[in-house]
Amino acid sequence: MESIGSKELTNISINILTNSLGLKAGETFLVVADEAKQELGIALWSAGKQLKAEAMLLIMRDRGKPGEEPPAAVSEAMKGSEVIVCVTEHSLTHTKARKEAVARGARIATMPGITPDMFLEGAISADYAQVKELSVKAAGLLENGSEVRIEKGGKSLTFSIAGRKGFPSTGVYLNPGEWGNLPSGEAYTAPVEGTAEGQIEVDCSFAGIGKLEAPLHLTIKEGRLVDVEGPASDKLLHILGEQEGRMLAEFGIGTNNKARITGVVLEDEKVYGTIHVAFGSNHTFGGTIVAGVHVDGVVNEPDVYIDGQLIIQKGRLLV
Repeated sequence: MESIGSKELTNISINILTNSLGLKAGETFLVVADEAKQELGIALWSAGKQLKAEAMLLIMRDRGKPGEEPPAAVSEAMKGSEVIVCVTEHSLTHTKARKEAVARGARIATMPGITPDMFLEGAISADYAQVKELSVKAAGLLENGSEVRIEKGGKSLTFSIAGRKGFPSTGVYLNPGEWGNLPSGEAYTAPVEGTAEGQIEVDCSFAGIGKLEAPLHLTIKEGRLVDVEGPASDKLLHILGEQEGRMLAEFGIGTNNKARITGVVLEDEKVYGTIHVAFGSNHTFGGTIVAGVHVDGVVNEPDVYIDGQLIIQKGRLLV
């Protein structure tokens, strides 16, 4: 059924569920998939059955954009599950459904855009003890910092992170209420709304677009995206919409040295030494924006300063 073999995918899924989520026999385990990723969803569900969990599989129609809520029936099923994997084309990470399930103690891994190849290679194969250590350190820098400045290609973007929590996405979610991406490896925060000023060159990829043929040059004023230049500019603006979707929502740092630039943001944003900025919702991780969309753009080899201290130099973390 799958291009790399159903049995092989199921065996890899067993390792993921055991090592990253600690799935135990008898636990209520829900796989949320969409039509695009249903084959991977079936492999994860089959793995859950083999681990003797109370495994369930829900397949919904594809969402239209990252951050769009799932159907109400899916949201309700998530609230009643102990362990959840969301394997979908568009991300459910920054949705009320995910937030509410976590609030009830669910352990959740989201896998937006994941491919069979990503099950075998790249970020999924990292030493997650090392990823966790670096992600926690980077999250501490964000949490204790007040201002971020990003420089690349002669452009500079600054914004406040004062008072905002730094989150490590470690790839290991063993305790009630822990959640994040798989594969993983990043530290991120919600910039203070309305504080971002300047320009940034996004040169790797954008969620909903894929790998960029040419960089996109973004201009941000008072926290809002006001201009985009580059071949994919119209598509990006269409995805974001006209209102809250154009507000700067996230700043993140990649910490996984096995991750590759593939055009799938799930892996691209984890690449060691990259950074990503996102527009749209951030109410699920300490911000105030509710937009029904969350779109990440990945930047390779930036220089990044926190409170004037250089912490990333052309893609090398100085922590």
